[in-house]
Amino acid sequence: MNPELIEKVTKLIVEKLQSGNESETHVTGSDVPSSVVKFWDHTSNGNPKNTNHSPITESNVKEKDTAGLIHFGDYRTANSKHDFTESVVLTSSQIENPANPEELQELIAKTPSRIGVGRAGLRPKTDTWLKFRFDHAAAVDAVYGDVKEELLNRLGLFKVSTRVSDKEVYIRRPDYGRKLSDETKQLISEKCRKEPTVQIIISDGLSSSAIEENAEDVYLSLQQSLQSLGIDVGTPFYIEKGRVAVMDDVGELLQPKVVVLLIGERPGLVSAESLSAYLCYMPRRGTIEADRMVISNIHKGGIPPVEAGAYIGTVIQKILKYKASGVSLVQKES
Repeated sequence: MNPELIEKVTKLIVEKLQSGNESETHVTGSDVPSSVVKFWDHTSNGNPKNTNHSPITESNVKEKDTAGLIHFGDYRTANSKHDFTESVVLTSSQIENPANPEELQELIAKTPSRIGVGRAGLRPKTDTWLKFRFDHAAAVDAVYGDVKEELLNRLGLFKVSTRVSDKEVYIRRPDYGRKLSDETKQLISEKCRKEPTVQIIISDGLSSSAIEENAEDVYLSLQQSLQSLGIDVGTPFYIEKGRVAVMDDVGELLQPKVVVLLIGERPGLVSAESLSAYLCYMPRRGTIEADRMVISNIHKGGIPPVEAGAYIGTVIQKILKYKASGVSLVQKES
């Protein structure tokens, strides 16, 4: 934009504000009002007149020439009819004066979704917007984060990978996350026991945060549940950047009766650390999604991880009894 035009418009605004607030200066009874704004001389040569970079203090301001200052007046004295301290109230983001406050509170209590947050003009209120940005950042971190080696070592899991080379490829090519690499297949064949009743695998999926927060409790509870039911378990391991259908490749290699995959769910703006447990009876290449079953929403705000692990054990017992999972299990039960 033209700097001379900007300077001309700015000076017109300054003159208008000075003439409009001249009376308010006399009301305050002070040569230097408590609320002032300084417009520095920003001429086209780019050299400001004030080159003093000393700290700005109240005494320094009073010593300077007050000419050229725009007086906005002091809200505490300019209008004595209004008590500003009472009219400005900081509250949580909600609709102001709702038609039915009781019904609104009942709806808010039933869901963690952003409802009844209100708006400031055309935009969300500040705390609502900041909370949204925080939740969005947590979701991004969950997708692009990595599970710590410390957790894998504590659970005694060795790590393998799919055909995915990096996170960007993983997001753009879900099919790569459904297949094990050749090196992984060889490593699994060497380290894992063949034909177990239950094979447990863990994968970060789309949320490393879900594994960090919940996998340990679910895994240990599930192991205890299967042990109490007398069901033997194969050698567990961790698959990095895996998708749900990777359990089909594991089924082909190890030939288990049931595969349990604990995997991070796609993060949302309510929770970025939700875990899912996928179960399938004798998964093989070509297994359809209707043959899988899932226990989802495992996190501190949903199904408690320890409770989920115990429940998965009872579901596995049912799968073994009917020799089916998914829709086929439902049909045989009924």
